[in-house]
Amino acid sequence: MPDHRREVPRTDAVLADPRLGPHVQRLGRALVKAAILREQQAVREGRREPGDLVAEVVAALPESVSSLLPVVNATGVLLHTNLGRAVLSPAAVAGIAAAAGTTDVEFDLTTGERARRGRGAMAALAQAVPAAQAVHVVNNGAAALVLAATALAGGGGEIVISRGEMVEIGDGFRLPDLMASTGARLREVGTTNRTTLADYAGAVGPDTAMVLKVHPSNFVLTGFTAGVGVSELARLGPPVLVDIGSGLLAPHPLLPDEPDAASALRAGAALVSASGDKLLGGPQAGLLLGSAQVVERLRRHPLARALRVDKLTLAALEATLLGPTVPVIASLTASVSGLRRRAEQLARLLSADGADARAVECVAAVGGGGAPGVELPSAAVSLPASYARQLRLGRPAVVGRLEHGRCLLDLRAVAEADDQLLLQAVRSLLPEPAP
Repeated sequence: MPDHRREVPRTDAVLADPRLGPHVQRLGRALVKAAILREQQAVREGRREPGDLVAEVVAALPESVSSLLPVVNATGVLLHTNLGRAVLSPAAVAGIAAAAGTTDVEFDLTTGERARRGRGAMAALAQAVPAAQAVHVVNNGAAALVLAATALAGGGGEIVISRGEMVEIGDGFRLPDLMASTGARLREVGTTNRTTLADYAGAVGPDTAMVLKVHPSNFVLTGFTAGVGVSELARLGPPVLVDIGSGLLAPHPLLPDEPDAASALRAGAALVSASGDKLLGGPQAGLLLGSAQVVERLRRHPLARALRVDKLTLAALEATLLGPTVPVIASLTASVSGLRRRAEQLARLLSADGADARAVECVAAVGGGGAPGVELPSAAVSLPASYARQLRLGRPAVVGRLEHGRCLLDLRAVAEADDQLLLQAVRSLLPEPAP
């Protein structure tokens, strides 16, 4: 039996092969060398036949240095937190690429002097919500709340909040703990299901730094309930901070119950906080919009520096605000008839290839802490449950959901341009046709 170990070329000889040159430039010498060592070891252990080792290395190299893998979101959840929430628009992606090098992020090319950081993105955000006198951006929604609580109530000031709005943000992070970490004192009013204006009024006093109204964006409380509107709270005196969460800047006809920044400000809110990577459809960011006095107080607070966003976020945010319709809104407004047509076409093609595939109607959701309880009629390709894991392990990975013993590939959050990816992913799992 031949000893394959003698047939393994030296590592430096493989690295010198010109076919690997572009990959070394793209991925770096260390990553390519590691792939060579793995392939060499496979030959030595008899797990791979000796042959064109360079070709094997090229085939094994990743697309990117990053360990993050692209995923086709066929779960039916438009803003899936575990899958990165909003898909960035082509305009935002182009903005990130343009900002990747040296930019004028904090420099005035006309005067040659320092300028306000991210002024383009700030101007775009202010333009999107004219009711805001001033705006500021931090690195996520929780950071926006922390900055506001620290600047307005840190050091022992009271924050008045309804017990029904003491929510858990996710992964064990709870709003009361987040607010307490700022040094503020929480003054809870009302009950879980009912809070009245009198409850708030009875709690407001000389130590009240602000009234906080939080949209319970990941659950719905129904039945014997009562709450207080922003306009009523604004008349109590202390500044009102409204955390709308989902990033909806203006009312949307498909989400009539979802609070938006413009409406909250017109109702008298001194400050509104929201997330940039939810219904706005942009990068992860915490948006703060409100009165010039309050926003400036936050912007000048020392904590603001620790929470500031980088140039890539600013570029993506500006492009999201000024560019064409973002993918999340396109998915939200996609017609059911169009989704059904796509599902039927995919199921027909896969069935012709021998797959147990059928088009079915289903229900999608907004997700990402937005529009709880809103059901979005959708359509999906239904496959055997065993496909779910195999599709997740494919490249690109396809993540669907299991429902009634079947794997559903819900098309609501899948761009029509990606239907071919779904088709190829499922076809790759089918047995080869008999000769």
